Amino acid sequence: MWIYEKKLEYPVRVYKTDLRMAKYLMAQYGGPDSELSAAVRYLTQRYTMPTNKARGLLTDIGTEELAHWEIVGTMIYRLLKGATPEQLRREDLGAYFAEHDRAVYPVDASGVPWTAAYIQATGDPVTDLHENMAAEQKARTTYEHLIRLTDDPGVKDTLRFLREREVVHFQRFGEALVDVQEELTRKKVF
Repeated sequence: MWIYEKKLEYPVRVYKTDLRMAKYLMAQYGGPDSELSAAVRYLTQRYTMPTNKARGLLTDIGTEELAHWEIVGTMIYRLLKGATPEQLRREDLGAYFAEHDRAVYPVDASGVPWTAAYIQATGDPVTDLHENMAAEQKARTTYEHLIRLTDDPGVKDTLRFLREREVVHFQRFGEALVDVQEELTRKKVF
């Protein structure tokens, strides 16, 4: 179904270990508005979209969200690299370390594990596309908050890239919504 090119969609540069930033970034790795939640949401919703254009878009964006999940995971891994157990404990990552060492595991910034309850698929394409537009805006906002929490220029650069992709996804979902509404009107579903 996919062709996987073994490189990140955008380069990740991390210039120093920063355990707090790694913890904050977990919001976008395993939180309710994370890249994982977005990918699963879109790849699930695509089945009930009434047009090929909308189904294709959800497949494309869902796949891209998996690439973003990989980028976020890479940043977290590099931000944790070389940290001692004592440093992790001091930054309130001791419980995380006890269960996962330095493995990147899908939890939010508070340590709550990812759950499928974070995603929504109603079967109503209009409702789902509105949900997706809201999800993209929430993710954009989270990236803006994360940008303010780091002084690492490499991390800021990558976060800016991810934020801009959220804007593009929001716009594309808006286009899909128009397409779907026109199709439903044509079929007199409304």
